[in-house]
Amino acid sequence: MPVAVIESLDREGRGIARVEGKAIFIEGALPGEEVEYSSYRKKPNYEQAQTIRVLRKSAARVEAECAHFGVCGGCAMQHIEARTQVAAKQRVLEDALQHIGKVQAERMLPPVHGLPWAYRHRARLSVRMVMKKGGVLVGFHEKRSSYVADMHDCKVLPPYVAGLIDPLRELIGGLSIRERLPQIELAVGAEVTVLVLRILEAPSAEDEIALKAFADRHGIQFWYQVKGPETAAPFYPLDAPPLYYALPEFDVRIHFLPTDFTQVNHGINTILVRRALALLDPQPGEKILDLFCGLGNFSLPIARSGAQVTGIEGHPGLVERAQANARTNGLDVQFQAANLFEEESCTQLPAADKWLIDPPREGATEAVKAIGEAGPRRIVYVSCDPATLARDAGMLVHTKGYRLLAAGVINMFPHTAHVESIALFER
Repeated sequence: MPVAVIESLDREGRGIARVEGKAIFIEGALPGEEVEYSSYRKKPNYEQAQTIRVLRKSAARVEAECAHFGVCGGCAMQHIEARTQVAAKQRVLEDALQHIGKVQAERMLPPVHGLPWAYRHRARLSVRMVMKKGGVLVGFHEKRSSYVADMHDCKVLPPYVAGLIDPLRELIGGLSIRERLPQIELAVGAEVTVLVLRILEAPSAEDEIALKAFADRHGIQFWYQVKGPETAAPFYPLDAPPLYYALPEFDVRIHFLPTDFTQVNHGINTILVRRALALLDPQPGEKILDLFCGLGNFSLPIARSGAQVTGIEGHPGLVERAQANARTNGLDVQFQAANLFEEESCTQLPAADKWLIDPPREGATEAVKAIGEAGPRRIVYVSCDPATLARDAGMLVHTKGYRLLAAGVINMFPHTAHVESIALFER
């Protein structure tokens, strides 16, 4: 069995070693450790491998909390002490800014931490009938596989939700459509938990009796989804409270559908909004654009400052729900539908003093390209991908005349390699 000494971590949380000049990316290995490894993918310039045995342990190594860690693909870093996880993510951000964007933040912000467990309020669980494993499986995929992990618990889900995994396995195993129900989408709100059943065949009357009894027993609401997300609709109970999360600091409640994009970690989202607004520093009367605004997660808190806010979002349904959220919260916010990945839409953006940008993984290249001499004097950029943030940061600094005043990581997904970050630009 080959042996390697680990030099550093990559952006996926894997240990990096060099053996005879070739980079080896080893799952489950930490910097400073000496490990035996087995390669599962070999290329001319690199190999991907897994740890077989740790010969010399790092002080940052801890025992994983979850019995399914190593098999389930939901978490990649449970074997790493929490502060070391965050430090590794900060290095990923700094390296991306330096090597992709050729920029360096004038100040690194303190990382934002939250609860390390039971934080995940959104999840998409796969469902499979696997007779050799005893029936129906409900859970995340196994690592590097389309198979569903044989799970009975999940430490990153709220305990009462994780406690539904085995009852759901039993429930679905008794349904006539057990092989026509491939997915359950989970959405936890302040007053209700919704499980959206992706169904490829109509449930029988007996199925619906069983589903209603389960919902009553466990205090959840079932929805059905027969095709795309727009087809999701409540099944039972029909008088359940609406889904929403609160931002008490700004006296805002944001209602959402269970298939809408919302941040998975409500506690960290609260801190993220607070930090974003502190960096943006909205003032009464200022014109502020919130690009990729979604349901108004940032737009509505910004509007509490008295600024004139316009939220831009590409999905018309989200625009409608953002407008409804503004009315519910008694706020005057303008929302518009526009494709921010198209040059034409971005060149027609209204003038503003400041921007807040919160794009998906693809980043905000077209919006950044469209900035002219009369562009915003301050930009707060919230990112879920350090690489696209770094690319756009390079453009802002090197071609648009901005300074990268500050950047830092937001640990939205503890125990995973996902890096959420925030950056402040000014000119």
